[in-house]
Amino acid sequence: MSIDPKASFIRSLCIGAIKEEILFPYPKMEEEERETVSSVIDSFNSWLNDKTEDFRAWDVKGELPEAVLNEMKEMGLFGLIIPEDFGGMGFSTSAYSRSMQALVYHDGSLAITAGAHSSIGMKGLLMFGTEEQKKKYLPKLSTGEMIAAYCLTEPGAGSDAASIKTKAVKEGDHWVLSGEKLWITNGGIADFFTVFASTDTEEGKITAFIVTKDLEGITIGPHEDKMGLRASSTTTVHFDKVRVPQENVLGEVGKGFKVAVKILNNGRTGLGGGCIGGMKKCIDMAIKQASERKQFGQPISDFGLIKKKIGQMTVDCYTSESVVNLVSGLIDQGYEDYAVEAAISKVYATDALWRTVDEALQVSGGNGYMREFPYERILRDSRVNRIFEGTNDILHLFIGLTAMKDAADQLKELAKTIGKPGKVFGDPIKGFGVFADYAKKTIASATGVGSSRFTKAPPALRTQCVLFEGLVRRLSGAVDRIIRKHGKRIIGKQLATQRLAAIIIDLFVFSCTISRVSQSIEEKGEEGAKREIDILDIFAFQANDRILNTLRKIDENVDELLKSTSEFMVEEQRYSWDNI
Repeated sequence: MSIDPKASFIRSLCIGAIKEEILFPYPKMEEEERETVSSVIDSFNSWLNDKTEDFRAWDVKGELPEAVLNEMKEMGLFGLIIPEDFGGMGFSTSAYSRSMQALVYHDGSLAITAGAHSSIGMKGLLMFGTEEQKKKYLPKLSTGEMIAAYCLTEPGAGSDAASIKTKAVKEGDHWVLSGEKLWITNGGIADFFTVFASTDTEEGKITAFIVTKDLEGITIGPHEDKMGLRASSTTTVHFDKVRVPQENVLGEVGKGFKVAVKILNNGRTGLGGGCIGGMKKCIDMAIKQASERKQFGQPISDFGLIKKKIGQMTVDCYTSESVVNLVSGLIDQGYEDYAVEAAISKVYATDALWRTVDEALQVSGGNGYMREFPYERILRDSRVNRIFEGTNDILHLFIGLTAMKDAADQLKELAKTIGKPGKVFGDPIKGFGVFADYAKKTIASATGVGSSRFTKAPPALRTQCVLFEGLVRRLSGAVDRIIRKHGKRIIGKQLATQRLAAIIIDLFVFSCTISRVSQSIEEKGEEGAKREIDILDIFAFQANDRILNTLRKIDENVDELLKSTSEFMVEEQRYSWDNI
């Protein structure tokens, strides 16, 4: 089947068009790769099943033993996505995501060590490296002889990556690099750094570099004492006049921001896969606890409130798996415009994991609060997922602003003014004021394409599809209403943008779950897929309720009261209503 690599399901959905050919059929790994992944996961389980007490010890000590790092290297954990020609396993995005699920099921610190290496640390080399660079570094990276780290965040530049202060100045055939990078995962064990620095050249402001630890002028800071993922290495990395050879430029000079964003977009499916592994672990523990613990003469699994918790955890895991696997499949099929979809998979899966681990701990009662049991460690490990690789708050704004920009991009008269579709982060903001006045008058008719329908889903899911189609039309109307309400001021209306993003997230997860359940019906029949249809029904009901509530808040909300209360508190510098 031929595809349009520039097509995007979400970018079309925001103007009322359902590009179901992107979702159907639900992606599946090739049988040969599936068998390989299954074998690899079995080996992970055999290796880690008897290390439960070790995970706790590593967390308490705040260190991953060198012997374990060596075992990781022997298991091939650092070569999962590196092509076989360079000594790796050559896993697809989907296969890698499944592998991360298996690792996180056992231990987050171990998984993030391998994940930071592959998902972001050396991903830029795979995506933008020259053949010479790949030949030089990939064989060592695949064996773990070199471990990789991604150096973007700085003390004054978190989500605002464009404001980085680390500088690189051209001197002959070298770049002299100076600056400091903060909270670098694998910082203390890495030999290979993907570093982003301000070059401020005619070509652009930021350039990506390959920096190896053997270069003079690199200093690694102390191990950070973290809330979670404590056994993984997180440090600062200082660069003091490091002379980086010209051949170590990654991608093009001045195009480093594109490199940084592409790496993060692509790596989010690995993070999503890890979240699914964490959810599965929590569900398994909650089921065991609920089945074995008795109160009032019966197992607590018989109680309605416990059933609700386990049922909701199951729905959250299944729908997260549906969206993460679909986005991974899109990347493997060759789609290039998946930035919004990848952002949604990250936001949804990390939020779902946080809810799931919280409920699993609640099911366990007092045991969950004790370090003797793994619940509290998993909870601490899980919290950072909503922060790194783009905070969920920033990604909400990216999703919402892109949606509104896309609605305008569809108006051909404005395409040249606003810019080319498909760019990320900064572009939804550029030129927004130019289109706002015109869009207020024309967007309603431009989005009147809501007659799009699902035609590839089986008849058994027609009710759910009709609900989805109606919600898509409401989405188009919401874009119109928000633009009409705020006009040029929308850039500063973060709460309104977040609401729109919440609707889009629910709709994409809804559509991915429809696709997955459709495949299950095709393979198992309606009766065999009954439980999955039930999960879809639950999510459809809940998403519809959330979306209708969110739509109401476009016009009726307390946003300004909340913001003015915050402003008052900031001015007061304390809580002002003590009642002693």
